[in-house]
Amino acid sequence: MAPKQPNTDLSVGLNKGHVVTKKDLAPRPSDRKGKSSKRVLFVRSLIREVAGFAPCEKRITELLKVGKDKRALKVAKRKLGTHKRAKKKREEMSIVLRKMRYISRISCFPVLVRFAKIKVLGRPSFYAI
Repeated sequence: MAPKQPNTDLSVGLNKGHVVTKKDLAPRPSDRKGKSSKRVLFVRSLIREVAGFAPCEKRITELLKVGKDKRALKVAKRKLGTHKRAKKKREEMSIVLRKMRYISRISCFPVLVRFAKIKVLGRPSFYAI
């Protein structure tokens, strides 16, 4: 779609209408829909750290460990209801597994742990371990 041309101050034609300067509007809350704040991300990561994983999440991670991605998707879909949510949950659990493997690999070398800048379980970077 082509960008809208300014009005010509004529009462006929494609760009008819009175010429006005466009007013700058303040940002609306709906403009940031779907974007999580730093505080929300921190609270979620803290809850995940304290409460751990749900039983179905543990089962999904076990299936992913043995390479049964399709079965993990089926389990997630059964528990969560939709295919889209199931794919998101499977991806989240695979990221968690990847990070756990990385942490276990570098924990063999204590010097590297101090300097490793990784985000554990989706925390903002300023809470990195």
